[in-house]
Formats: sequence, C-alpha cells, structure tokens
Amino acid sequence: MTITVIGSGRVGASVALNCGLRELDSKIALLDIVSGLPQGEAMDINHQLSAQGIDSLAYGSNNYEDMKDSDFVVLVAGVGRKPGMSRMDLLKTNGTIVKDVASKISTYAKESTVIVVTNPLDVMTYLTLKTTQINKSKVLGMGGMLDLSRFKSFIQASANVSRDSIQAMVIGEHGENMLPLVRFSSIGGIPLQDFISEEIGAKIFEETRKVAAEVIALKGATVYAPGNAVATMIEAIVKNKRQVIPVSTMLDGEYEISGICIGVPAIIGRNGVEKIIELELNELESEIFRKGVISVREATKEIVL
Repeated sequence: MTITVIGSGRVGASVALNCGLRELDSKIALLDIVSGLPQGEAMDINHQLSAQGIDSLAYGSNNYEDMKDSDFVVLVAGVGRKPGMSRMDLLKTNGTIVKDVASKISTYAKESTVIVVTNPLDVMTYLTLKTTQINKSKVLGMGGMLDLSRFKSFIQASANVSRDSIQAMVIGEHGENMLPLVRFSSIGGIPLQDFISEEIGAKIFEETRKVAAEVIALKGATVYAPGNAVATMIEAIVKNKRQVIPVSTMLDGEYEISGICIGVPAIIGRNGVEKIIELELNELESEIFRKGVISVREATKEIVL
C-alpha cells in the first residue's frame, strides 16, 4: 500500500511524518514540483522513523506518475494563508492549482481515496471531487478534524480535565462560519455544560473560530495539528475503525442541503464516508450552519470546472 502526499511544504511533510509514525503504510511518497524538496523531506523523515525502529519508508519525487496506483492521495498543494488573509482569499489561486493536480490524480490514481487539505477547504474538496470523478465517499476534506483538535484544546484548558476524557464535535464551513458544537460536547459522557458556564462555553466557541489566524500570525502557518488530523482520517479507513469524524463531504439532501461539500459528522471506515450523521440543530446552530452553507455555495459558483 502507498500513501502519496502532493505538496511537500511544512504541512505535507507533517502529514507524511504522522502517517509514518502511526505505521499506516509501507510506502509514503512525497510529491512536489520543487526539485529536491520532497527528496530532502523524505530523507529527514526516514531518519526519524529509522531511529524509532519503524519500517515505513518515505521517498520523494517530482514526477506525478509516481503516484500511480496509490491507495491514498493527500492533496496539500497550493498557497497557504498569510497573516491577515481569510481562507476564501485563496480561492482563485488555489482553484487553478487544485484543478490541475486533481486531473493528474484522475489519470494516475483513479482508485485512490483522496483527502483534501488545501484552502478554502470545502470548495477545494468539491473541485477535487468534480475533477477526479471519484466516488463521493472517497473524497474527503480535512477541515473539521483540524477544527475539532483546536476545540478540544480549549475545552481542556477551561475544564481542567484530561484531554482523553473529552468528546466534542465541530461542523460547518472550515472558515469564519465554522460551528463548534458546545451543546453536543461532553467529558466522560457527562454534558460539557455541567463543567463550564454558558459564558465560558461562548468564549470557547469564539476562540475555536479565531485561533487559526492567531497561529498563522505568530508562526506563519499551522503545521502539526493538520498533519495529525490527516493521519487520524487515514487510520480510520485503513483500520476500518468506523470512527465518527467531522469531514467535508458532498451533501445530497442531508441537512436539507445538496450540491456542496461542507463539514458534517460521518462514520469513517474502509469505504471512506460510510454514513453522514444528521444532528438536530437548534435555531442558533442552524443559523450559523446555514451561513457557512451560503458562504461555501457562493464561493463554489466562482470556480471554473
């Protein structure tokens, strides 16, 4: 089995390293148009894996043909957010890049499961799905899993409990209209509201929505959490865990929405998205979710298929 990561910058390298550390596949290919970059990252990753006695092997390439017959393709190619930018600011530039890369995935790895990381995440997931024509259950956007990791971090800081005890969910647009679901979150099966006040819950909600911009302003990019998020999704598929994970996926009537990709909770197993879970959102949650739907739908109209 082979995992191919297209884009060998900091996020792509983090994805490859996290997959290697979890021993998810025997071969992890890093692809990039920059000569030497994927080869150097692969060498560095192999040195760490070697020291830890892990037999997964990373290798670098500048040739798209080397993704041939990959089981997983992780699409990280594109321009990252810079301080002060929204994810939607990247729409046209990354749309051109993603469409080109997705056409190559269709040529060389048509049977793969594709995980999209490039922003604006939901729109790029839609563009990848439409360009590759791969079954919608096998084209997943990473955003919700990343947002969830941030949400859980703020819950832990506020409730002062082990991170391992926290169950939470974030849905909606991977962007300014994301929806951290305080009402659906718990600690050890006990509702989160029993541990924190309504005021703290509102504070956590806002912090989760804004923290990516803060990280980017401080260090230029988010790196480690995205790498882990992708590895978590691939592991759920490889091990057929049927794990409930928020992913961006094409809706076909769920939440009374069709024709766009957006973050929703789903059962992730051997076949990718095996079932979308529809939550009964209250009026405020529905309003925020709909704002995300409108944002994604309007942006999706701007891309050229």
